[in-house]
Amino acid sequence: MWNTDTEKQFFIDALGHNVSPEKLFYSLKSGKFAYVPKNCSAEKQTLQARNTLIGNFTESWAKNLLEPIAKKLGLFALNNVECPKIGLNRKSEADLAFCTTNSKRQIAQNIKLIFEIKMSIVSNYEYTKSNSINLIGDYKTHKGNPSFLRSDSMLKALGKSINIRVSGIESTQIPIIILGNSPITKNYSHKVDSIKAAGVIQGFWSLNPDPTKSEFIKETEKLGFQTIQNISKIEELIKDLLNTKLNYFSSVVSQQRLGEYICIAHKEPTDEAKAEKFLSLIRGE
Repeated sequence: MWNTDTEKQFFIDALGHNVSPEKLFYSLKSGKFAYVPKNCSAEKQTLQARNTLIGNFTESWAKNLLEPIAKKLGLFALNNVECPKIGLNRKSEADLAFCTTNSKRQIAQNIKLIFEIKMSIVSNYEYTKSNSINLIGDYKTHKGNPSFLRSDSMLKALGKSINIRVSGIESTQIPIIILGNSPITKNYSHKVDSIKAAGVIQGFWSLNPDPTKSEFIKETEKLGFQTIQNISKIEELIKDLLNTKLNYFSSVVSQQRLGEYICIAHKEPTDEAKAEKFLSLIRGE
């Protein structure tokens, strides 16, 4: 699972590939830091160059973590999956997906699970003159908002998921999970449960079981957000998702029309046929 050793490895790998420290750390008067400590000034600095690097690192890391689960299920874990039919194009690929075929370009029927990855460096580190990377505090000790603690990350994940959902009937049975490595804010506790209940996203999962030694939100009431403790739990959740036939639907209709749909669907001989008829009516088919 994600931890501080993983974060140190990111910096080690980047520096080993000739990425300059200035692209990875804030260069402050008091030293070089992954984030600006709370008791320091940012000295008018912003650090944008690290975003692409950590994005590539976390997408690869998540694939390596989840690939054994995909293989057990007879699937392929693939980064940067395209499927224009459901809104996954070159500018908005699936960060990671479980698919039935080993190809970046997919048809919707072959995509069984989509992961959007919103992970980042969580804790704070100092880069010293001796080229060592030292942990100096958790996310509560610096001014940054990593992963799910960033409102824009949450909104981007939701926006991309909605785009997939409204792209057509082909996307209605594909589960979507947002992977992060931090807790969420109290402001989003109710929202993530509502988003899950609406079926847009099937969950926000933090893969960092120990982001701080102090209190943090580990899960929400209806499990819209969960902090995952181990790989076995991830495997259990993924199997449950893939073994459940999901159907996303949304509509705004009058109560009278809704009642008519229910009455028409009720005439079908089986529960599954009733559901299929109701969904087709909701979609205007």
